[in-house]
Amino acid sequence: MSLLQVLFYLRSGGGSGLLLGMAGGAQQDRLVGGPALLAERMAAALPPGTVRSAAPVRAIHQDGHGVVAYTDEGAYRAEAAVVAVAPALAGRIAYSPALPALRDALTQRMPMGSALKLHAVYPTPFWRADGCSGVTTSTDGPLTETVDNSTPGSTRGVLTGFSYGRQARELRRLSPGRRRAAVLAALVELVGPAAAEPDDLVEYDWSADEWTRGCFCGALTPGSWRDHGPELHRPVGRVHWAGTETATRWAGYLEGAVLAGERAAAEVLAGPGT
Repeated sequence: MSLLQVLFYLRSGGGSGLLLGMAGGAQQDRLVGGPALLAERMAAALPPGTVRSAAPVRAIHQDGHGVVAYTDEGAYRAEAAVVAVAPALAGRIAYSPALPALRDALTQRMPMGSALKLHAVYPTPFWRADGCSGVTTSTDGPLTETVDNSTPGSTRGVLTGFSYGRQARELRRLSPGRRRAAVLAALVELVGPAAAEPDDLVEYDWSADEWTRGCFCGALTPGSWRDHGPELHRPVGRVHWAGTETATRWAGYLEGAVLAGERAAAEVLAGPGT
């Protein structure tokens, strides 16, 4: 990984203390109802038909008059376009005219991170009775970290585990049965024998999702920040770039995505060439 990427990420999130912190840190809060509810309520406030789901943009054409976005269900014309997906995915859209060489090269040098996420659901948060927080970090894997993700007001306990990088790739190569066995063995080692019998074990692999291909965000490869970093949010004509990777504050987080969207919207309102 690029050292500049690491330094940027630390600077963007206010340092390792805030990034890793629970109380008073980036891991402190959750959204009641889940993160999807934020987008759903924002969409509900717009006129009916404004948001069209299940209609991925395959191509964007632009000229001196505006842009046309081509989807599986039709074409949509506008004065400008904001592409708010990760650079690795933005590079899979066909552009006419073609993207400048440096911008296109950026999309090839910012792969998505590798992460698996799982929720182990138990009748109770048994680890609390043992005086444990449920928060663990492991350098040996296969789980890189866990956290107590139990829902307030529920008697059930939920341990959420994450596997990152090489550990995630090794888990991904296992069959579902062997992966489950490896995960439960790791949970037993981390929080005790009661972890061996969850009521449910739900996993999600962002790298297998066609519309993310990884998580939590894209990371520039060594040398790419210096050579291609300025292209992250530099508009290409009437095409503007958003998404959490383009944020200078809280990059990789929901907050970063919101800030990047506000910046891109301001660019559009200012007009072409600004």
